[in-house]
Amino acid sequence: MPDLPVTAAAAAPADGTALLAATPDRMRGALGHFASGVTVVTTATEGPDGPHAHGMTANAFTSVSLDPPLVLVSISTHARSHRRIDDSGRYGVSILGAGQGPVAHHFAGGAQSPEAVSLEWRDGLPLVGGALVHLACRVRQSHRAGDHTLFVGEVEGLWLGSGGPLVHYRRDLRALAGPAPTAAGDPEAVSVRARALAPASVPPRAPAPAPVPPQALAPAPVPPQAPAPVPDRTPAQDPGPTAVREHAPHQAPAPAPVPHQAPDPRRDPNLGTDREERPAHAR
Repeated sequence: MPDLPVTAAAAAPADGTALLAATPDRMRGALGHFASGVTVVTTATEGPDGPHAHGMTANAFTSVSLDPPLVLVSISTHARSHRRIDDSGRYGVSILGAGQGPVAHHFAGGAQSPEAVSLEWRDGLPLVGGALVHLACRVRQSHRAGDHTLFVGEVEGLWLGSGGPLVHYRRDLRALAGPAPTAAGDPEAVSVRARALAPASVPPRAPAPAPVPPQALAPAPVPPQAPAPVPDRTPAQDPGPTAVREHAPHQAPAPAPVPHQAPDPRRDPNLGTDREERPAHAR
């Protein structure tokens, strides 16, 4: 059968939607449907009283290579962290856990929760305490892409924890269940700095008990049983007519209507765009 020409009418979506221009607002709304993890990208600058930590919330983070270990973060050219990472040549990545929504909002310019933020310094970089993963990276390449720069970093230090992740989907933060949380850097965590670990000793196993040979057992004799006596039965007594009580079906009270609430713009971390970071002194 010959190929049929595709007309404009045949190519139109079934729901009748029109082709839209990819404006920044539409791009942000469309790409918000891509669920992703949430990170805080940090770096340090030198101040008169010592190093200062700076961070910004971002979900534009991805793995690039395993050998060598490379990751990528996309930073807006309007963010102050862009210049600071470009100057220092290093950045840290903290992958947030399920209970760290206030931390994400804090570093995204939303509701400020300094009491929820603790910083840990590892290999000269500030990292968010309680995160699932800590990465210490050195910039190897940078590529300008529109209004962002892609900073490709080589992972020089890695610390692992466990637990459920924090997820960004459609301008909202959600939590996923996972194993019992363990912060990166805890004794149970793993570091690439300690590769030469002695293999764990395997405790000796107790010898298995010797098998017992089966024995042919004669079945025990069953004594004869006399038939049980059958009691005399009398005709059932008619209890007489019974009053039938009708019950109305149970109905749960109707729930009170919930008034529509407009979304709070402070709750939208607007991850990976031009949100500014919140500086914090080194601890």
